[in-house]
Amino acid sequence: MIFLFSRLHAAAGKDVAAATANALTLQSIERAVHLDIALGANQWLTEHPALIQPAVYYYRLYYLAIIGVLVWVFVRHADVYVKVRRTLVAMTVLVLPVFWALPMSPPRFALPGVVDIIAAHDILGGHVSREIENGRNLYSAMPSMHVGWSLWCAYAVWCALRGSHPRWALLPWIFPLGMAAVVLVTGNHYVLDIAGSIVLLVASIAVVSAWGHLAERRRARG
Repeated sequence: MIFLFSRLHAAAGKDVAAATANALTLQSIERAVHLDIALGANQWLTEHPALIQPAVYYYRLYYLAIIGVLVWVFVRHADVYVKVRRTLVAMTVLVLPVFWALPMSPPRFALPGVVDIIAAHDILGGHVSREIENGRNLYSAMPSMHVGWSLWCAYAVWCALRGSHPRWALLPWIFPLGMAAVVLVTGNHYVLDIAGSIVLLVASIAVVSAWGHLAERRRARG
């Protein structure tokens, strides 16, 4: 699934002109509703260099949390594994049409003054190219999947713990909050990209719930 998503994701968002135009429109909306904090957040990080490397690690290594949570739920909480796995699949399926229909340049490409923190301090080495020929989709800022996958991690752990350890079940939500801050200060996403990630998770949960109810009705009729 990860491989297929990566290939389809890379194939989307090839229209750089449209991605830039969409980003400018998004910036206008954020200014109108007083949510245009991406530049200020990025400047704040550049003024606190001691926090740059931790932010880069947080941004780059989030996928380890996804794998760890999926394995942990499968091994220790099989009762919720199917639901959270289906939610992950639903997020993957629902977000791809958005990337195709709404390419979006991140602030580091489309907002003057933003420093490309990840490219300048990348722990993976090398400078990240802006060219679409490098096999990556750099124009899919809406929604932020760094935040989206982090929200899924929190949701999966919450589902697993809310019955037996309700207080502990709240702690995982710190992870996506931290990721939301990181994608802003590193110049990778706008506030509305983060809002889009929340909508994506809620929509995916609703789809999985509806599918489950439909399956139950079919089994009852059978």
